[in-house]
Amino acid sequence: MAVAATADSLGGVFAAVAEGLTAAMCDSIPPTGDRFEMRVRSESLEAALFDYLDECIYERDVRGVLPFDYRATVRRDGDEWVVEATARGVPLTDVTARDVKAVTYSEMELVETDDGWRAYVVFDV
Repeated sequence: MAVAATADSLGGVFAAVAEGLTAAMCDSIPPTGDRFEMRVRSESLEAALFDYLDECIYERDVRGVLPFDYRATVRRDGDEWVVEATARGVPLTDVTARDVKAVTYSEMELVETDDGWRAYVVFDV
């Protein structure tokens, strides 16, 4: 399964791809759930996107919540990229969710355009 997203900012495109991940797992999300924080540090921008999405799947598996309503900022810190994000986590007991096993580097694309940023990510289902 693949997700394509565009946004005006780098943080916006990270959040948009994560929303696509959630949409791939669940058709209808109730307006419940507590907001939580996520932070990843990576050696490249593509690795930061991969690690961020992997963290979303990890939160689902460990916390037992379906993350959604993402907000993210992405910045360079020396030789690394840092993603600081929040999401709301709906308890999995409140939704019927399909399993997305993992994010992949297969065909991953993250490019700056004249209008902002474009991303394409393939997930293993």
